Amino acid sequence: MSKPMFYAFLACQSYVVLFIAIHDWIPLGKLNNLAGIRAADTMPRLLGVTALSALPFAIGLAGSIYYAGSPFPGWLLNLLWITYVAGVYGMLRTWWIPYLLVADPARVARYQVRFAHTHSFLPEHNGIRPDTLHVAFHAVVLVTLLLLSFLTFASHAS
Repeated sequence: MSKPMFYAFLACQSYVVLFIAIHDWIPLGKLNNLAGIRAADTMPRLLGVTALSALPFAIGLAGSIYYAGSPFPGWLLNLLWITYVAGVYGMLRTWWIPYLLVADPARVARYQVRFAHTHSFLPEHNGIRPDTLHVAFHAVVLVTLLLLSFLTFASHAS
């Protein structure tokens, strides 16, 4: 993998870790709704979800930085693949399947509280409008997975 692609991989990983760690905690204008988040979730739940969600991505980022410039060990590649594939599964299950295919009334009610008044450029479908912040996050996760594919191929080729 070329240096620019590797730096893009690190940048994407950093964005993912930062997004998970802060998007429910700091005001981002029309990109999030802290009052809605606090109304939908208790503080202990938010803390737990943030910590458990960020941890595998943060370990992957730390490992990627530590092994920068050398082939990644198998455990790190496995961790990255498991983490990002699980992340894509979560995105599909929590956003895109309910939005595109199967209405989920409980999720609709929850999302209408959590994401009320947030910016979205997609039309509502099945009662859900994916907000701009999450759409950007999902795009970065997919780009990260694509770059991980190149990284994995490069590490097996050498």
